[in-house]
Amino acid sequence: MPPFGSGLLVLTAPLGALPRRAAAALAAAAGLVAGPLYVHLQPGLRLAASPPPNPAAPPPAGPALLRALAALYAAAARSGMDLRVLLGPGRRLARPPRVLLLPANEAPGPPGPVQLGLRSLAAAAYGCPPDLPALLLGDAAGDLDGDPEEDPECDPDAALPNFSGVAVGGTFDRLHGAHRLLLSTCCLLARDRLLAGVADGDLLRHKVLMELIEPYELRVAKVREFLEDVKPSLRYDIVRLMDPYGPTITDPDLQCLVVSQETRRGGEAVNKQRLENGLPALALYEILMMQDPDHSENEEEKISSSSLRHRLLGTLLRPPRQDPALPPRPYVIGLTGVTGSGKTSIAKLLGCLGAFLIDADKLGHAVYAPGGPAYEQVVATFGAEILSEDGTINRKVLGAKVFGNQERLKSLTDIVWPEIARMVKEQIREAEAQGKAVCVLDAAVLLEAGWQDMVHEVWVAIIPEDEAVRRVVARDGLSEEAARGGSAGPGRRRAGG
Repeated sequence: MPPFGSGLLVLTAPLGALPRRAAAALAAAAGLVAGPLYVHLQPGLRLAASPPPNPAAPPPAGPALLRALAALYAAAARSGMDLRVLLGPGRRLARPPRVLLLPANEAPGPPGPVQLGLRSLAAAAYGCPPDLPALLLGDAAGDLDGDPEEDPECDPDAALPNFSGVAVGGTFDRLHGAHRLLLSTCCLLARDRLLAGVADGDLLRHKVLMELIEPYELRVAKVREFLEDVKPSLRYDIVRLMDPYGPTITDPDLQCLVVSQETRRGGEAVNKQRLENGLPALALYEILMMQDPDHSENEEEKISSSSLRHRLLGTLLRPPRQDPALPPRPYVIGLTGVTGSGKTSIAKLLGCLGAFLIDADKLGHAVYAPGGPAYEQVVATFGAEILSEDGTINRKVLGAKVFGNQERLKSLTDIVWPEIARMVKEQIREAEAQGKAVCVLDAAVLLEAGWQDMVHEVWVAIIPEDEAVRRVVARDGLSEEAARGGSAGPGRRRAGG
């Protein structure tokens, strides 16, 4: 684990040189900083000057700055670094730096003029304490003070357009390098206000692995913290997007909408609606997509949240539970997922590898059976009409009585779930007696029933809804309508597990 929780990296090379040096500079810093790494750009700065240098205005918002930002965020994306390139001082940072970094050399010994200048700059620009550690990364990190190198492809006098109000929209899941470049570009284009729409609701329905998308509140918090760090002088309105347009078709103060090649048609649709609403069309500023050199065959070529979610499959999203009341052996895995997700097939594969399997649905059948621990109470609560001619509980009739009625469903689960949990614990003890190292609890209602307290890890099998419906139709002989909306459909849980 790197020793510092956050850091401030000062880069003084010309902007045109940064695309060729970004990776080396960030690689050197990555070994020292575990959390946010802020970057202060001040080309040509001489930190050893006397008197100590003051922070200058941010570099001009032109193509050279955009190329530098793209190179920095692309390099950071490869390692998952939380990079924030600052586009203007003016407030304390959300995660105050714990170390100051500069790609440069200085003789060993007490802090020299470069380190003292680094501390002075950080204190003046961002309110950093004057005694922060100031580390020099060496010239190999990719920055040379005063290097005259410039990018011949960039016009030094070119400038980006400037708008009072700018809008942008997106899912902003797991705020990655491409998001950061997009938002930074918006900050450079905006003079007063940035409206950021964050997708939610039905807009997420067809996203790849939408089950793994971060909660809306978390995505908003990350976007806001990033924006307020990189350019605190702007006013930020962050809104929930429940349709493709949001406020862009009604807000008269907007002038520009930032799009990509993929979303340009959506921008044109926004302008069509604005014109129908008597509002002027927005300027559409198109940014380039950031390519992902590490993408696999099944992933998008661009850096995308979909690819990041895909890489989460088969990984632990949080550490296993450390509960003294939970014996270390057998190690219990709770396996859950909607009907048709394939969790039972996964359980069988784990069984072939030697795991002890507990099928909560089979235990549910046992508790309902005549003479079972829940039989008498269920019949007394829901009436004899739920019984078949042979005296067994007809689960379809019982399901129809509780479907859509939360109070009745809770009455049923309050009877059944504790009995199933008791039987699960008996099965875990049996696995221990057999000397099994791993036990798998296959339970559709694992989380709803609170049974995660009985397991060390929770594994979730997820599947697109349309595919789950197809499987349920083929397996159970149901119509598509019944499979999609009935009590056995995807997303529906059975009281018995």
